Amino acid sequence: MARIAGVNIPTNKRVEIALTYIHGIGRKFATQICDEIKIPRERRVSELSDAEVIQIREAIDRDYLVEGDLRREVSMNIKRLMDLGSYRGLRHRRGLPVRGQRTHTNARTRKGPSKAIAGKKK
Repeated sequence: MARIAGVNIPTNKRVEIALTYIHGIGRKFATQICDEIKIPRERRVSELSDAEVIQIREAIDRDYLVEGDLRREVSMNIKRLMDLGSYRGLRHRRGLPVRGQRTHTNARTRKGPSKAIAGKKK
C-alpha cells in the first residue's frame, strides 16, 4: 500500500481514483497531479514505481493543502466566524443550517433527531 500525505491509498484502484482518498484532493486535482507527473490515468497504484510515488508525494506537499492542515484551516475559519458573532457563526454555534436552508421542516441532518414537545395535548 502506498502511503501519501498520511493516508494509505488503495493499491488495486487507478491512480486518479486512489488519490481522491486524500482529504482535499478530488477528481480535478487528482487529474492535474497525474498530468503534471505524466502518469497515464489507466495506471494502477500497484504498478507505480517508488520514484513515481515520491514524485506524487512531493507534488501534493508542494502545491496542495490536504488532510490535517486543511481540516485545521477550515475549523479555524468556522471558529473565526463564531468569535466575530456573524450570522453564519451563530448558525454554526447553534448547530443549524448555515446557508439559508429552511428549518421549519427538514434540516434533520443538522438539527439531529426530533424532540417530543412536553405538555402538548391534542
